Amino acid sequence: MSKGARSGLLLGLAVLFAFGTWLAWSFVIDDAFITFRYSRHLAEGFGPVWNVGGDAVEGFTNFAWMLWHGLFASFGAENLVTVAKVTSVVLGGATLVLLVRATDGVGAVVAGLAFVLFLPTYFHVNSGLETVAFAGVLLRLVIVALHVIDEERVFDWEPPLLLLLLAMLRPEGLLAGLPALAVWFWYSRRIPTARWGLGALLVVGAGYFLWRWIYYGQLLPNTFYVKFGDLAASSEWAGRTALALAPLLVLTLALLVVKGLWFKGALLSLTVVATYAPYAVSGLTMDYLHRFAYHAFPVLCLGAGIVVAAIGHRLASAAVGAVAVGWVAVTGAIAQGLPTIANYGVDLQRAHVAIGQGLAEAGLPEEARTLAVSDAGAIPYYSDWRSIDYIGLNDEAIAHGADPTTVVGKARPTVVIVTSYRPDIPGEMYGLDVRAATAGYQLVARIQMREDYWQNVFVLPQWAPQVSTAVTASTDAARLTYDQGRYELTVDRWLDRVSGR
Repeated sequence: MSKGARSGLLLGLAVLFAFGTWLAWSFVIDDAFITFRYSRHLAEGFGPVWNVGGDAVEGFTNFAWMLWHGLFASFGAENLVTVAKVTSVVLGGATLVLLVRATDGVGAVVAGLAFVLFLPTYFHVNSGLETVAFAGVLLRLVIVALHVIDEERVFDWEPPLLLLLLAMLRPEGLLAGLPALAVWFWYSRRIPTARWGLGALLVVGAGYFLWRWIYYGQLLPNTFYVKFGDLAASSEWAGRTALALAPLLVLTLALLVVKGLWFKGALLSLTVVATYAPYAVSGLTMDYLHRFAYHAFPVLCLGAGIVVAAIGHRLASAAVGAVAVGWVAVTGAIAQGLPTIANYGVDLQRAHVAIGQGLAEAGLPEEARTLAVSDAGAIPYYSDWRSIDYIGLNDEAIAHGADPTTVVGKARPTVVIVTSYRPDIPGEMYGLDVRAATAGYQLVARIQMREDYWQNVFVLPQWAPQVSTAVTASTDAARLTYDQGRYELTVDRWLDRVSGR
């Protein structure tokens, strides 16, 4: 492919990427605000903690992502959501460039189109989480290893640095990046700077792990004890992932039998296996729009592009590539949960964000600014109240088996917010005995997020008038601003919104 053709391809793909990003710009996931809360507290000098002055608990899994946003917060950045989105847009664009440059001819077209036509890409770009960053760093590490296989010179400091960054973005990144690091080191083992680089990785990595262990007092982030372990979900996750990405998986595996490419195929296949193995066996409980499968998605796009380029026959290459691209475009557009996720951002604004802002404006004294909540993202972040997360993501005792009702009852917070999936108050939610935990409280607001989701706000009587006034004013204004009374879970609501109808 000529330089001009490659530039033209990149320009066309960039336009599609920008359009897709715009379509999903309203989206952000509630969990992102957990990380932002830690980032803000770090920037304020309190350390990466959930509650200022409270016990250190690691309720996030993306340490490097938390540090990155803490850096911006320390320089006065108020809107960390925008920081996250812009960062992911830049990294997503860089991932696209890497894919097009790492393949040739029809292969570059296939790799690039598969990436930009997979609709979940844009929700992950806008989610506020580290998903796109992780996927991009992993792709770069694999490409560096491919350069080494081709006996091209690489910077000896880059592979260890990329692996360290992967492991700090998510702990399982250490496993995902090991195949590529092993290939690099095998080819570079006689180079002194490579050995020094690996040694530095081991020292810094061990120091980071030891610090985490001492600071937080446990081996893994709290989320691993809460959101993983539903083993019945493992086979379901693997089946959904295999179906959604089937052509890319098959083409990547096909590299193993292509003459001259089997070693590259082994690297790519082992990387995919190492990336997906923790999710396939751990029974993760939340994987909206193939979020965890997305970690190796660019690597699969690369594998498909390399195979298509190796076919040689232009018509055959185009046919195989069209099937692969068309498949992921369709499966991405019909992904399970798309109606919920497509509308999630505005629904979050008129419920969780508005409640959090209302609490912040309630004017309660510092000692009364206490909260118990299950959706421990935007509400604690925007209120900045001292919070009990009774799911346990940010509460070590609950994560390790303490009874949520006992923990909440002992703390007696000013506000208890209970999620419900029906208009009435549930008897139990996430292990919380609602009647026992809210005994003596007043129900001051019931805020609908979407057609099957409500937040019920209970307040101690002495603070009920102030909280009720502030929260009602905030949520009423948000309801009029965002989708004005539409709560249905349909893609049509999303499309009507982006088209201005």
